[in-house]
Amino acid sequence: MKLSDSREIRSDVATVWAAILNPEVLKECIPGCQSLTGSATEGYEAVVKQKVGPVSATFTGLVQLSDIVEGKSLRISGEGKGGVAGFAKGGADVVLEPTESGTRLSYDVDATVGGKIAQLGSRIIDGFAKKMADEFFTRFQDAVEGPDEEEGAETAAEDAPKKGWFKRLVGG
Repeated sequence: MKLSDSREIRSDVATVWAAILNPEVLKECIPGCQSLTGSATEGYEAVVKQKVGPVSATFTGLVQLSDIVEGKSLRISGEGKGGVAGFAKGGADVVLEPTESGTRLSYDVDATVGGKIAQLGSRIIDGFAKKMADEFFTRFQDAVEGPDEEEGAETAAEDAPKKGWFKRLVGG
């Protein structure tokens, strides 16, 4: 399964780059992530709980950052085993480009699954993979840029603990 997309993030490339290398950001952005330990250079051990169609599983595995071109691009790859449910393996090539309003983050995702979850069929698997990628990059965008300026103060106040937390942390 492959998919590509891009996001316009209202923040400079340096802030976006720092966020994508930050383990706390990765942990918060990976849907269902229960723990993430390790470092960008050594790789991370992750525990992720997910439900794919009727199959629920807790996956344990590794997340690696590779092909790093400082401030421009990298590959995030992961592989997890979910016991009898099977395995999931995939990665995302991420490219950052400066734009007038901030940073364009483009990504190409590839994913494969095996075992019991592979028996669900490509339509369910492809939909699940797209949902996971969309959710990861939406959470990442929210963590970096914070609430929309057009949002009312009430909505911004409700979302304050979540949206823009990384940007506030680095003083952006």
